[in-house]
Amino acid sequence: MTKTKKNTQQWAGRGLGERPQQHYLVAPRHLAGGGDLRHVSEYLRASGWTDRSKTGGPLVFDSPDRIVRVGYDPFVQPGGWTISAKPTPGQEAWVATFGPRLPVEIVAGFTDALTQPRTAHAPNVWEPLNAHGWRSERAPHVRASSPDGSAFLQFHQTGPGEAMWWARATTEHGIAWHATFTPTTPMHLIQAFTTALAHPDPVMRPRGHVPPSRHIRTRSASVLPSQLSAWQQTRITAARATTWARNTTTRRPGTTPPGPRQTAGGSYTRR
Repeated sequence: MTKTKKNTQQWAGRGLGERPQQHYLVAPRHLAGGGDLRHVSEYLRASGWTDRSKTGGPLVFDSPDRIVRVGYDPFVQPGGWTISAKPTPGQEAWVATFGPRLPVEIVAGFTDALTQPRTAHAPNVWEPLNAHGWRSERAPHVRASSPDGSAFLQFHQTGPGEAMWWARATTEHGIAWHATFTPTTPMHLIQAFTTALAHPDPVMRPRGHVPPSRHIRTRSASVLPSQLSAWQQTRITAARATTWARNTTTRRPGTTPPGPRQTAGGSYTRR
């Protein structure tokens, strides 16, 4: 076999002519910066959610039953994510807000759970944090802090009916992001958030998109564009499979056309 033919075969599965791109694995994940919004939006689309975004405007997705709305608006201050639900016979209305620099992998922990059936197990918001070494406090409020002290989740109650879940991350430069949940937010959704928040695995960011901070640890990684696409497609395929399984005994929601794409802090483009 000639050298040319051998090299062609070696590259055939990797995309002929592809060049590796510089990325970084960032830890702790809660300080990695916003990331690519498609990590959230494409999963919702593949799960049958309706894309109501307008070109050049905020990102907006509605659940198939039109009860829950997920939005990302970079054009207002402070901007970021707003997830809200209308009241139903078994659930009061609720609202969750996430700052624009909350990593999309953590946002997705919450929004992915919106597309999945609730388990029969009683949720425990604090368990995922405790399992990964977060420090618990009970005075003056119930609180858990990350091992490095750069993030916390707190349940704050000032009086009857006056309660709030509140999370925040900070660096030497100030507040990195904040998150709030009204007290009516379903506990299994907040547990999905804390599970993603405390997950020990780093997240990947391209060169030039790693926030500067002495609290961050990075490891260089060369990644092919086709690898990035394959990882995203695996996630989308999983969402479609879950949706198909759930709808085998119910009416399958209609498909939606491709919508705008955006990177946190960037601009929209149509695909």
